[in-house]
Amino acid sequence: MTGHSTNGASGPDIRVSMPDADLAQDTEWCDVHLQSGTRRVRFHDYDAIYEIPGLYEHLFYDLLRCTSPATLAGMLAGQMEQDGIDPATVRALDLGAGNGIMGEELRGIGVSAVVGVDIIEEARTAALRDRPGVYDAYLATDIRDLPDGEAEVIAAVEPTCLTCVAALGFGDIPPDAFAAAWNLVSDDAVVGFNIKEDFLDDDADRSGFSQLIDRAITEGALEVASSSRYRHRDAMNGDPLHYVAITGRKRAPLPLAAG
Repeated sequence: MTGHSTNGASGPDIRVSMPDADLAQDTEWCDVHLQSGTRRVRFHDYDAIYEIPGLYEHLFYDLLRCTSPATLAGMLAGQMEQDGIDPATVRALDLGAGNGIMGEELRGIGVSAVVGVDIIEEARTAALRDRPGVYDAYLATDIRDLPDGEAEVIAAVEPTCLTCVAALGFGDIPPDAFAAAWNLVSDDAVVGFNIKEDFLDDDADRSGFSQLIDRAITEGALEVASSSRYRHRDAMNGDPLHYVAITGRKRAPLPLAAG
């Protein structure tokens, strides 16, 4: 086991031990040593991670050097400048918002309003705890089956941008949920999302996203402005995990049953 610790202002002293093993991305885990005891968490058990203040940032950003929110925000800012869009006029729907890191990046490039959506209640609690004021509203809900009141919250914002960062391809957000969010933003909305490069391989992908994205492009629903392969973060063994970030414009709806 390898150990790392932090004394962050965002939470209690945290020491993380990771196994000396080569694990698949969706099976990685660590032991978290707190004053109250030791807890073992899988990296994809986000509810457990969000419950510990500061753990998400320490694990994925301090130790594993995640770059995705900053990468997507920079690409979106560049696209808005190229398209002559004032970020202050942009209202974003942040799908798979987690504890608010992408929402914070969107605010940082000048986006005027951000609504967060995540299916995990612990994500909403963490975002409101760690980044109060970043979101105009944050819904813990299934985007595919919004109650009337929650649908009205999103509609009232009239989102002109959709973001989804580090949430596609592992079952956290399936293709039909991404399509449902896509259909809630305005025509010509700015869109930005990322996905592990493996999930864009037609031969290897089992998530449905390769088919969905190919179809969105070929049928004209997605007009790609930029696409970049980059290091999303390190794996536990130090190897880079490569993702593809895509920005563009929504030109048509997506079918809810895609993928």
